[in-house]
Amino acid sequence: MKSEPFVIERTYDAPVKKVWDAISNKDQMKQWYFDIPAFSAEIGAEFEFTGGDPKGQQFRHLCKVTEVEPDRKLTYSWRYDGYEGNSFVTFELFPEGDKTRLKLTHAGLETFPAIPSFAKENFVMGWTELIGTSLKKFVEKA
Repeated sequence: MKSEPFVIERTYDAPVKKVWDAISNKDQMKQWYFDIPAFSAEIGAEFEFTGGDPKGQQFRHLCKVTEVEPDRKLTYSWRYDGYEGNSFVTFELFPEGDKTRLKLTHAGLETFPAIPSFAKENFVMGWTELIGTSLKKFVEKA
């Protein structure tokens, strides 16, 4: 697999603060992302969650927050328990008037084993659903 990160950008009809809260507050995250009881947007905070193909294999994700700039940027490592590889997920927020542009970068996908569950197209599908649909619906609701 090439070492190009996966990048997706979307603009939401919501202010930066609302989008920041959605990506950094564990109670809001579980409404559009994953239920991560131990999540904290603080450098060094470690958290885990289980996810994968809803009809297939589930994986324990082990993550650690590496960068926090409130209302601007959140980065955490993303690896799988029992598998080689380590990647980084970065959410960047850009105010555009009363809207917010979010840029998500998932780098290091090529470090994971070459098994079907870790194929880049699965990350593309997952993030497109999460960022393009689930988060959009969550932050744009009244």
